[in-house]
Amino acid sequence: MKFKGLLLIAIIIVASLAFISTQSSSWEASVETDEFYFGVSFGGKTPQEAKVLIDKVKNYTNFFIIGSYDLSTNETALNEVCDYTAEASLKFIVYFDFISRIAYPWHQAWLDTAKERWGDKFLGIYLRDEPGGHQIDEQDPIKNASDYSDAAYRFVENITFSNSMIDAKNKSIPTFTSDYALYWWDYLAGYDTVFVELGWKLNSTQQIALCRGAANMQGKDWGAIIVWSSYEPPYLGSAKEVYDEMVLAYSAGAKYVVVFNYPNYPEDNPYGILSEEHFEAMEQFWSYVNANPRGNGGRVNGEVALVLPKDYGWGMRRNEYITQDNIWGLWPEDEKAPLILETANKLLSEYGLKLDIIYADASFDYEGKYSKVYFWNATIT
Repeated sequence: MKFKGLLLIAIIIVASLAFISTQSSSWEASVETDEFYFGVSFGGKTPQEAKVLIDKVKNYTNFFIIGSYDLSTNETALNEVCDYTAEASLKFIVYFDFISRIAYPWHQAWLDTAKERWGDKFLGIYLRDEPGGHQIDEQDPIKNASDYSDAAYRFVENITFSNSMIDAKNKSIPTFTSDYALYWWDYLAGYDTVFVELGWKLNSTQQIALCRGAANMQGKDWGAIIVWSSYEPPYLGSAKEVYDEMVLAYSAGAKYVVVFNYPNYPEDNPYGILSEEHFEAMEQFWSYVNANPRGNGGRVNGEVALVLPKDYGWGMRRNEYITQDNIWGLWPEDEKAPLILETANKLLSEYGLKLDIIYADASFDYEGKYSKVYFWNATIT
């Protein structure tokens, strides 16, 4: 009996240790599957400029956007920067304003072999820039439409059936872009990931709700890029403001967080508009990420949805520059706009990052996806 008792105790101990080990492995696996990429964008012209920035940030980032038109039209220079980025153990995407079939015929072969050459370091291409923003503010590419649904159809069709998007899809290359409006239709048009732009003195929580909501409903990835705060130097927000935006996006579940950069301001700064204080904030954020893995519940998910009218392509922007926004860039705000904004503000005040803003669309079913669903014309006290 004594021997049997000792054997039973031993079995219990082994089983307990196995359970703890399993739980630990399960938690570690959940952390590992929470892919997260953090880095900067490069908008300079030469490989040397890119290398200087890479060397500056490579110890506290894991992602780099080669966002240079000059490099995307120079195969030798582009390969040099991609090689250097990969050797620095950074994953990267490359900006293409368009995938050429005639002017730069090397684009086709380059894209065919990029994955083979750089392996998992090459994540895809950043195709075009701010398609929704250009439509809202510049009526580009859609100049006219009969109604909101016609505008939505034309906008989506213009991107989906562009040669560049067709080529990317045919080559199974993931596509990225950044935007500040019309995220829902960016995804419908074929983008795999959209970076919501945080800046311009807009409500970042609202912008995240719009982009994340579109991504969640359509089964896509999303990220955030911290952009200019004003039209005047120093353009970017303070180091603290940039840090707070990064933490906000990370907490909301962004797969990517990027700090926008642009060359030659001030002219003697080899890092563009990024100051030493910004780099310190980025390093601090990287430490925060490593100390606060999201796999153990550190993420704020979209639990509540606000449903806007179908094809209602309104920018919803309010700041010191914008008091009235456009609908598809073609129409002024209508009678729905004030009510939508009032409803959104009340829900954002109550739920914060738990709110997703989505659109009525028979192609996507939000039933059962959210604990609460509000409609744009709901009365909220």
